[in-house]
Amino acid sequence: MRANAPCRRPVMVHVEEPRLRAVMEGRREDAEALVAQLLPRVRNLVRYSVRADSDVDDITQDALIAILRGLPSYRGEGAFASWADRVVGRVTFAASKRARVERTRLKQDEEDESAPVLADDAPPEDCILRRRMEKLLDKLSEEQRRALVLHHVMGMSVPEMAEELEVPFETVRSRLRLGKAHLRELLFRQVGHEQVLP
Repeated sequence: MRANAPCRRPVMVHVEEPRLRAVMEGRREDAEALVAQLLPRVRNLVRYSVRADSDVDDITQDALIAILRGLPSYRGEGAFASWADRVVGRVTFAASKRARVERTRLKQDEEDESAPVLADDAPPEDCILRRRMEKLLDKLSEEQRRALVLHHVMGMSVPEMAEELEVPFETVRSRLRLGKAHLRELLFRQVGHEQVLP
């Protein structure tokens, strides 16, 4: 199923203030338009943050609902896309935490889904690279993966990450450093001397 799914980069979302006001006033058509505008970015951010493809759609839906419900708390002090990304991060990480607790409670082994097989009509080179990176991210610890996604995909600073994850500043830096090193090692093992990253 995912092999044929279009591969998109998380694009910056610019939402006009009148649309936000209209959504807060309860205008359904504006809410639907906002969800349609946010959906590609939210889905990509969730996919980069979770291991199981089967959870992506549910968490994406939860994140979009949280954005709509939380809209009255958006004060307009920063970019709406940054605020929405933080909501997505909180929802995603809460879902990840619930899943870990459930796995522990049931004492089941974590099931890593195999990476999707690429279709015969292979996607563009950058899509292949992103899929390769997703597979590599799946091999990192949850903490390292989360740190790399927050920093490099969501663009959060180390102090913002420390606050979001409720861990010390140095812990975040350590997770980033170790995650990058582990990712580099995995990438090198996978491709050897081939140049993959710019």
